[in-house]
Amino acid sequence: MEFKDYYKILGVETSADTKAIKIAYRRLARTYHPDVSDHHDAEDKFKEVTEAYNVLKDPEKRANYDELREHGQHGQQFKPPPQWQSSGKFTADDFDGSFSDFFESLFEVNSESVPKSGPQTQNHHMRGADIELEMPVFLEETISETAKTISYSLPRFDLNGNPLENLEKTLKVSIPKGISDGEVVRLKQQGSPGVNGAPSGDLFIRIRLVPHPLFDLEGHHLVLTLPITPWEAVLGANIVVPTLTGTIRLTLPENSQSGRRLRVKGKGLFGKLAKGDLYVVLNVVVPEITDVDEENRWKEMAEKSSFDPRMNLRTKYEN
Repeated sequence: MEFKDYYKILGVETSADTKAIKIAYRRLARTYHPDVSDHHDAEDKFKEVTEAYNVLKDPEKRANYDELREHGQHGQQFKPPPQWQSSGKFTADDFDGSFSDFFESLFEVNSESVPKSGPQTQNHHMRGADIELEMPVFLEETISETAKTISYSLPRFDLNGNPLENLEKTLKVSIPKGISDGEVVRLKQQGSPGVNGAPSGDLFIRIRLVPHPLFDLEGHHLVLTLPITPWEAVLGANIVVPTLTGTIRLTLPENSQSGRRLRVKGKGLFGKLAKGDLYVVLNVVVPEITDVDEENRWKEMAEKSSFDPRMNLRTKYEN
């Protein structure tokens, strides 16, 4: 009989805590669920990760398994030590799938209450699968409490584990103020229905912030690139600037250089502790010459001006 290393099956370290084990199980269960996976042995993989999870999630059964694991792994010839006595016991209420010969040899199993796969599973209670979706959210929707309506499909199964027609569901979801890109909203029991009266799975909604045509993000700060004219940069100006909630007037200091950042406090996105700021990055834009008179004005300015932007550069080369 082959030894099953439940830690390797779930891809976790032997020191992993219960939370890490649960996360690993959920990821693998979604990957190999027979209803959604095209893996050639998805059903066997799904049973294997479910078996591993049901052992490692329970402190008593995990300790029981770890004790045995110390005796070593002997591949196909593995046998429990003669003095081995299982302290774990499984019933239909705490086991979510069929079990292997290795599992059955290690733990006391009530064969009547823990059904194997196939037609014998009519009395089996199985929690519904968790569902994960992505939801696009505009930056404007993060500055206040927002409700969005989503529609999604839920896989269903009969008592024998055979797929049924998907259940279509529509739900109104509250989006917390200040939510960030990649954050997850969990809605309990809004996933796939359970089998034989078992609870439904959960719905996990991953937030994806939609790129804004004007603003870039730096954490909870907004960054706006603001085009200005050369004379506005030199003389200063009072300019109308857009924000997520309207417009404000921003004073440009005299002699502002291209690339300068001006901070507008509190006009960014909401964070966990405080609201972010808006940073306005100045970009000096030179107009195109469209007629002779305009060209002459630029020539006159060039002739009269003593400004040399390359003075420091030339000085370094001359030295």
